[in-house]
Amino acid sequence: MFSVLILTLNEEKMLPVCLASTRGCDDVVVLDSGSRDATAALAAAAGARVVVHPFEDFARQRNFAHREIEFRHPWVFHLDADEQLTGELKAECATFTGAEPLDGCFAAPRMIWEGRWIPRCTDYPAWQARFVKARGFEFVQAGHGQREAPQMRMGRLRANYLHDLSAEGAAGWLAKHRRYARQEAEAFFATDGGTGLRLGALLTGTVLARRRALKYLSYHLPGRPVLRFIYQYLLRGGFLDGGPGYRYCRLLARYEGFADQEIRLLRAGRTTLRTS
Repeated sequence: MFSVLILTLNEEKMLPVCLASTRGCDDVVVLDSGSRDATAALAAAAGARVVVHPFEDFARQRNFAHREIEFRHPWVFHLDADEQLTGELKAECATFTGAEPLDGCFAAPRMIWEGRWIPRCTDYPAWQARFVKARGFEFVQAGHGQREAPQMRMGRLRANYLHDLSAEGAAGWLAKHRRYARQEAEAFFATDGGTGLRLGALLTGTVLARRRALKYLSYHLPGRPVLRFIYQYLLRGGFLDGGPGYRYCRLLARYEGFADQEIRLLRAGRTTLRTS
């Protein structure tokens, strides 16, 4: 068996479906950031343990869980409220005993938009560190999310979890990604001032390293909203994902516009500081 950790903040609308997907798991922990709705009550009613801890960023929140929460099993699957376990994934995770020479495993989400899986629009498989040892695993913050610390020994799961990107609709997606754009821009500048080019990882790294390097390098390109649409919809075959794919690719282009705006603001602020 394995434990499940779900991060929440005011998730009363989405949490019930997420919790339902964990049926059969005997240790579900909801780590809440201080919800003001019925999130905690719904979690407790479903049999989950509820722990409340103020949110700083995703990496610190997940690391707090591994440091302070006593999980019943040696492996923990990390979920967000708009995500779900699948039967195949639960069966695969249940085979892990804790004796494996790994610190964690990557899992690839099947991302859903308007009820349809859109693999080409979301660069499937987009590997995420989600199934990890309860003790000793460490995350580091990366942009608006988190990734595994460099020293972690990682494997890969064959089965997928589900991520409903459209759970809050297009308006909710855009509102969330406005915040993400600011965080991504800040992370871009925090690495090396936004001036370095990671050609080494792009040319010789693993598939995951190349993907991360390409994302970083994209911040140096002009016309990124148009380029992102062309890349995702045409070059990556997003047009094969139907109407939901087209609409999602348009939202991705808008997100790049948000990010461009945030980068310009940060650059202007740094120029002002240098000349003042």
